[in-house]
Amino acid sequence: MSRTIPIAPVRRTLTVTASPATAFDAFTADIGLWWPKSHHVSAVEPETVVIEARTGGRWFERAPGGVECDVGKVLAWEPPARLLLAWQLDANFRYQPDLVTEVEVRFIAEGDATRVEFEHRNLERFGAHAETVRGKIGAPQGWTAILNLYAGFASR
Repeated sequence: MSRTIPIAPVRRTLTVTASPATAFDAFTADIGLWWPKSHHVSAVEPETVVIEARTGGRWFERAPGGVECDVGKVLAWEPPARLLLAWQLDANFRYQPDLVTEVEVRFIAEGDATRVEFEHRNLERFGAHAETVRGKIGAPQGWTAILNLYAGFASR
């Protein structure tokens, strides 16, 4: 009998100078404006990244010519407080519909700003590659760099 060893989630907390509603919209509706072009899963650099505004919606990239490449889907859509996404990429950052890790983003009002709490969890689902994937997404050029771009955009 094999047991899955839990892998610590990747967590980040940041503050943006925007209301929770503005911060939520910047993360979701405007993701194509701030998401780094260097971080893509399609064969070519995408024109945009899209999160469809509903539970069950898709999270995908759209490349030139309209070709789309899935990243995951929306598991919970609770504006302006919470977003839960299924990250359906394997250890090689290729779409795998049967693999689901979760990316949760919470938006909490703090005066004139919003604290954004980010967590990418269930990393043990990568199996033998779990620690390697955690190292990549937890590295400075992983979620930290992506969230810094988001924070700059949301605070504009």
